[in-house]
Amino acid sequence: MFVINAVLHALQLSLFMLLEVFWPLALGFLLSAVVQTVISTRAVAGALGRPDLKGFVLSVGLGAASSSCSYAAVAVARALFRRGAHFVNAIIFEFASTNLVFELGLVLLILLGWQFVAAEFAGGLLMAVVLWIIFKLTLRQRMIDQAKRQAELGIVGSNMEGHGDMDMSITEGPFFARLFSPRAFTAIAHYFYMDVYSLYRDIGLGFLIAGAIAAWVPNSWWQAFFLTNNPTLNEFWGPLVGPIISMLSFVCSVGNVPLAVVLWNGGISFGGVISFIFADLLIIPILNIYRKYYGARTSLYLLVTSYLAMAVAGFIIGELFQLLGLTPTHHFIAVFETRPSWNYNTFLDLAALALIALLGWRFLRTGGIEMLRMMEAPSPAHGGAPGHHEHHHH
Repeated sequence: MFVINAVLHALQLSLFMLLEVFWPLALGFLLSAVVQTVISTRAVAGALGRPDLKGFVLSVGLGAASSSCSYAAVAVARALFRRGAHFVNAIIFEFASTNLVFELGLVLLILLGWQFVAAEFAGGLLMAVVLWIIFKLTLRQRMIDQAKRQAELGIVGSNMEGHGDMDMSITEGPFFARLFSPRAFTAIAHYFYMDVYSLYRDIGLGFLIAGAIAAWVPNSWWQAFFLTNNPTLNEFWGPLVGPIISMLSFVCSVGNVPLAVVLWNGGISFGGVISFIFADLLIIPILNIYRKYYGARTSLYLLVTSYLAMAVAGFIIGELFQLLGLTPTHHFIAVFETRPSWNYNTFLDLAALALIALLGWRFLRTGGIEMLRMMEAPSPAHGGAPGHHEHHHH
């Protein structure tokens, strides 16, 4: 009986949290789909050829504009690299596309508050800069050539491979004419469901894990683990241990936010939360994909450099926000405890459901299911001439 109650309690916490962020998630996916419909990432690989300032700024901007699933981001980064983007730019693009995206910002805002969103974006930029500096100092041309040879083999990394290949963007004609055309409606519906399809496991897992940990791990245990009795050590320890917890939790960027709430309630430092959220690209499945894409040496190199960049960025942002007096005080965030009631949140959730239904109707009427099947299996022309998904443009 006790076990059943414990499981039900955990599931209830997961569900309350999901209802809290259901509409921001839907809105985030919609914004992401709109941006992907209007901006073509494929067209820009050539502009990312040199690891200079322009390349850096473009990589960060395009990353932020593209989809947020870690697996897809990694696949797109390799596609860019193979089409002529510089390795450094491809990796920076990938970090921006999982750390500086709409869905993440919205869910963070609702669950943790604006300070975390500000720190996430400032920290994301800072992390990109730190990573860029580390690459400048340590990345040898020999390693890039080796990674290039491995990337050219085109080994399939994950079942999100096809996602990295999709480009249904509409780039001709005036902006609003493009955005409100029937073709755009179809493309938005397709991108929306593509992103949902590639992320639903991760987001679901994130909520389930967070609910279980919130229900079963006593807060005193976290407080001991995060050294909350020693504020100075806690500030250094948080950013160092954040990415390690993230590596073991196996969840994508947006799925990490519910767990971040639990860690924050448990007393991890502000900088620790930030570095924890950055670390979705260090989970073990992704390191394994790096190995297939770029070889074992490069994947180790990426692990070490990314970890350093995250920990440093998390720490600096934590200190900076403290100096500016922006760090929120550790009050218990009761998002789990709040029972859903008839408030604006419920109405927004219902509106989100209506939107999902409308997009779903369009998706099913325009061959969406076949597209998902194609996305799962990389096409034979994979990495070849872009043009094997043209049949979406009616």
